[in-house]
Amino acid sequence: LDSPSCVMDRAFFTDPHSYFGTNPRKELEKQDAELMREISLTSATRFPLLKAPSMTKASAFPKLTDKGGQRYVSEANPAIKFSHGTTTLAFVFKGGVLVSVDSRASMGSYIGSGTVKKVIPIHKYLIGTMAGGAADCSFWERNLAMQCRLHELREGKRISVAAASKLLGNVVFQYRGYGLSMGTMIAGMDEKKGPALFYVDSDGTRLKGNLFSVGSGATYAYGILDNEYDPDMDEKAAVELGKRAIYHATHRDAYSGGTINTFVIRESTGYEQVFKGDMNELHYGQYAEEAAAEAAAEAGDAKVSMDES
Repeated sequence: LDSPSCVMDRAFFTDPHSYFGTNPRKELEKQDAELMREISLTSATRFPLLKAPSMTKASAFPKLTDKGGQRYVSEANPAIKFSHGTTTLAFVFKGGVLVSVDSRASMGSYIGSGTVKKVIPIHKYLIGTMAGGAADCSFWERNLAMQCRLHELREGKRISVAAASKLLGNVVFQYRGYGLSMGTMIAGMDEKKGPALFYVDSDGTRLKGNLFSVGSGATYAYGILDNEYDPDMDEKAAVELGKRAIYHATHRDAYSGGTINTFVIRESTGYEQVFKGDMNELHYGQYAEEAAAEAAAEAGDAKVSMDES
């Protein structure tokens, strides 16, 4: 075990630029400088600013295919398609943080799986979500779990949600230009500050907020969340809101579906899965019964008003 051949090469994690022999930030700076030089040398009558700079070769810049213009492919390799969809959401409420996700993995119009676990545990009081490339999210959030555990061993206390999201944001920022596809939420409970929620994507963007939804079905989920979200709601109302928002997204978005998985992170117990159910069972079961009861109540009110008139 002491031989050099058994020692793991960790240079990939600590210094990816040296490992690959490239530096994406320097390449981006060089491309920006070249673009500014082209602009400064171009007369206003030619105005070629709508054309992409000739130096741009990074696979991170997608382009439209000629197949209906609906799918994006890698500029480096057109066989690599970035078509995928999901719906994930998280919000802070009175009792902690709620995270709710669907379970469908799609590759263009092909459904690759209907049972994907899009919530990735980092530690007892911290979880992450998966949107974008499944391999990218899974690998780097598991890597984050390792870093958080090492921090806990070194410092004798668990890492804060803000620090964990910063670690993830820093590492994906170093890989800008390598073609990562990630849109994750880091949700957890701090020992001193309480519930916290951050959004981190593969561009290195890191945002703090009380409510986020990520994925192709996010616009449908936001329609429910913006109408019904209340930061002072209790856990029962929060779970129902998370279920309903994901259900509406899976009902309208072809790239979302399968099972709805809902988690709650509490200060006392950490994270716990509080609901798991098929969206079709909700559609033809609970929500169909609620819609029928509401329609019957409206019909009864209308009849009473007609009798009174």
